[in-house]
Amino acid sequence: MAADQQWTPARLGDRSGQRVIVTGATNGIGLATAHALARAGAHVILAVRNVDLGERRAAEMGGSTEVSHVDLSDLASVRAFADRLTEDVDVLVNNAGLVAQKRETTTDGFEMSIGTNFLGPFALTNLVAPRVRSQIVNVGSDAHKFATLDLDDLHLTRSRWNPMGAYGRSKLAVMLWGLELDRRLRESGSTVTTALTHPGWVASNLSNVSDAPLMSMFHTVTQTIAKTLANDTDAGAAPTLYCMTEPIPPGSYVGIDSRLGLKGGPTLAGRTAQASDYALAQRLWQRAETETGTSWPRM
Repeated sequence: MAADQQWTPARLGDRSGQRVIVTGATNGIGLATAHALARAGAHVILAVRNVDLGERRAAEMGGSTEVSHVDLSDLASVRAFADRLTEDVDVLVNNAGLVAQKRETTTDGFEMSIGTNFLGPFALTNLVAPRVRSQIVNVGSDAHKFATLDLDDLHLTRSRWNPMGAYGRSKLAVMLWGLELDRRLRESGSTVTTALTHPGWVASNLSNVSDAPLMSMFHTVTQTIAKTLANDTDAGAAPTLYCMTEPIPPGSYVGIDSRLGLKGGPTLAGRTAQASDYALAQRLWQRAETETGTSWPRM
């Protein structure tokens, strides 16, 4: 796009006949992403943990939708979702994510943040990849820029745990996963492409990580500042949708076109040196295959 043109969802055009999976589509940027695609005519599969809420969201947005249960913190639920997917899809959007309120583990014994934000989506993608015809978009975060990843302590059994630290590590894992996913797709000659996105600082409920007085105050202050400095959910969804409309290089990282990457429109963005480490990405991939019991299919 020309530098003086502002990206809008109108760039989606007519998506009639396309099928798109969006995880975490009941709230925030996942809901905004699903809504924009449904308005553009796509058939949207809302892959959600809360099916009742998903049904309400689907009814509110109209268009062609369906709701399917998946709990990314439970590999049995991920496998069940994949088993129910009997038709091909054009795009898979791995959007769902969380900031854990306290240190806890998933059903499968993973640290909650990395289990839900990385290992669950990793397994889901491996399982449904043979049905994806066009693109896989993984929602990362610039939070990866403040994190490091030690594969010998993936689940923070030895390191100090805190909500935002664990979240940043999980998003660094997503960035590395996207790097290796792109390499594998290119190496295989697949027509499927992948991209990573950062939604900016979105005025959502993500900072509400605890009912403790100090953290509640942090959330209140964060929300007050966000009214001025943060994107709304539609703008937060724009980088994901941008990946579907613009001729960007495979494996691109799309973020926000402001100096701090907080508020603005979608644009190509940079990532840290660790998030660009192909050797680390391959080792993380191998570890994730072992942890999830899933592997990348031959494409």
